[in-house]
Amino acid sequence: MVKVSKRDFPPGPRTLPVIGNLHILNLKSPYQTMLELSQKYGSIYSIQMGPRKAVVLSGYETVKDALVNHGDQFGERSQVPIFERLFEGRGITFSHGENWKNMRRFSLTTLRNFGMGKRVIEEKIIEECQHLIQNFKSQKGKPFEIKTVLNASVANVIVSVLLGKRFDYQDTQFLRLLTLIGENVKLIGGPGITLFNMFPVLGFFLQSYKTVLWNRDELFSFIRMTFLDHQHKLDKNDPRSLIDVFLLKQQEEKDKSTEHFSDENLVALVSNLFVAGTETTSTTLRWGILLMMRYPEIQKKVRDEIAKVVGSAQPQIAHRTQMPYTDAVIHEVQRFANILPTSLPHATTTNITFRNYFIPKGTEVITLLTSVLRDQTQWEKPEAFHPEHFLNSNGKFVKKDAFIPFSIGRRMCAGESLARMELFLFFTSLLQKFTFQPPPGVSHLDLDLTPDIGFTTRPMPHQLCALPHA
Repeated sequence: MVKVSKRDFPPGPRTLPVIGNLHILNLKSPYQTMLELSQKYGSIYSIQMGPRKAVVLSGYETVKDALVNHGDQFGERSQVPIFERLFEGRGITFSHGENWKNMRRFSLTTLRNFGMGKRVIEEKIIEECQHLIQNFKSQKGKPFEIKTVLNASVANVIVSVLLGKRFDYQDTQFLRLLTLIGENVKLIGGPGITLFNMFPVLGFFLQSYKTVLWNRDELFSFIRMTFLDHQHKLDKNDPRSLIDVFLLKQQEEKDKSTEHFSDENLVALVSNLFVAGTETTSTTLRWGILLMMRYPEIQKKVRDEIAKVVGSAQPQIAHRTQMPYTDAVIHEVQRFANILPTSLPHATTTNITFRNYFIPKGTEVITLLTSVLRDQTQWEKPEAFHPEHFLNSNGKFVKKDAFIPFSIGRRMCAGESLARMELFLFFTSLLQKFTFQPPPGVSHLDLDLTPDIGFTTRPMPHQLCALPHA
């Protein structure tokens, strides 16, 4: 173990014995505390989570320097107790070393072969938009809660790739899976699991920890049953889903000693992609619709641009370049919604001296994405919802370097191109057909933009009215 002199390790708040900095951490939204600490200690500082020491990087320049210029040194995933317990180093999101490299390569290749970022998947998304529009129409303009049906609709896109089929929105098994995922995402970001991550020995006493494991077991057993079903129907000349491709690869590799294509890895991989492909996109769309209700004048400008460019035809990805305002609004929804404020934790692969601080190998590193998406040196009005962040003075769309909701570097989101396609097609298809308003008696000025507690920042539960256009 390398002995770190106090002088070289990033500074941080004074710690207490055993609990570290637990006493100053906002357990409901730790990223708020981390943002405040960066004001005091600068863009690189340390924080003690119980016995675990972590380094926090904040602001665009520092995060980019670490993840892009020193990508290899910051390229490992840290061993967070809850994720180690849930996935045991398997799958893609929370895996390590060679296993991660293999699973990422396999996932990216397979997703591309199934049309991620291409026309094939665009048609699947458009089909799903149509099902969703019918569901919204059936509400007849009355107040309803969109969370479940929007989750189901977005989930169907990734499910079509993973399992080779789509589910009906009323399918009880499907709704159950979405409930399990939703509950776990909420609990993993809550105080109980934050405590478990600091002191895993408490797991035995924490109800939230037990619930998260039960939910995982139920989700895993569904995935196991599904791939057994796929094994019976497997046609090596016609793989119809990611599970099929994995099972064929498993047959090819069975004589090799590596465990990369094991059943356990398949279960973890499918659950990672299922959750990642559902949660962030549907949450971003919910923020998008909530923000359109909160700012009706922006909603009207988006609708007018859709009418002008697309008319009554089906919006397609090809329209995006002709719709700079709508594109800017979608980007600003992602920036403002700030879905993964602390990103997923990294870890150093070697000892590194970074910006004059010494960080030992295996140190947990938190890249504070919220500090990049709200960096005052990068954004004119970081705390406001302001689509003009992405427009120049002529109303043309402009890319922004500090727009990194999918993170950057080696560990960036594998599904970014799919998510970007979904956000554009769902958002434009819905706004072409409906005007979104708060329920009668609620002023748009009263809509609450405070995020709910959870591992991702979701809107608070709310009802809305989708008024169909004549």
